[in-house]
Amino acid sequence: MDEHAFTALPPEYVYLLGMYLGDGSIAEHRRCVFRLRVVLDLRYPQIIEECAAAIRIVAPNNKVGRLERTSNYVESEVPTYVELGSYSKSWPCLFPQHGKGKKHQRSIALAVWQRELVEKRPERLLRGLIHSDGCRFINTGRGGWRCPRYVFSNLSDDIREIFSDACALLGLHTTTTPRDVYVSRKADVARLDEFIGPKS
Repeated sequence: MDEHAFTALPPEYVYLLGMYLGDGSIAEHRRCVFRLRVVLDLRYPQIIEECAAAIRIVAPNNKVGRLERTSNYVESEVPTYVELGSYSKSWPCLFPQHGKGKKHQRSIALAVWQRELVEKRPERLLRGLIHSDGCRFINTGRGGWRCPRYVFSNLSDDIREIFSDACALLGLHTTTTPRDVYVSRKADVARLDEFIGPKS
């Protein structure tokens, strides 16, 4: 596939975009080859498989490697997370948000062609973002009431705005705190449940 044929990108690209914005990075190697790296928790094998499949579909001529590691923040003798990696010269083209430094310390904006793809498939982007930096949880309060909510947490103001904008495309109401975006209304949570649900 021509690396500039953005309109020909498969739907899985939009999911992978969400994963990249949340838990992904791109590093340059020799001969202008780049490595896409997505770090995922080993507690969620289905998410790992879905992400690996998306990488293979977006870059079908490139292998997807796996490297299991133990987090420095958890006392464990067994691996706690996996790095999915794939080498390609096309990654900076496919993810123009790539740049030096941490994402929350620089500007992150979708290219026009990325916005057009997201507008067609906002569900895919939201699924990728929640799988990377979000979750569905049960909120409890006084009197024993319980209700499900979704939360997306990211240090980048720009990436949180991208999440909120995707929710708006589906008519979902969001509330924000300095680091989090919540979807709490019953009907909106039910809409997200149609294509996300609890992590697994």
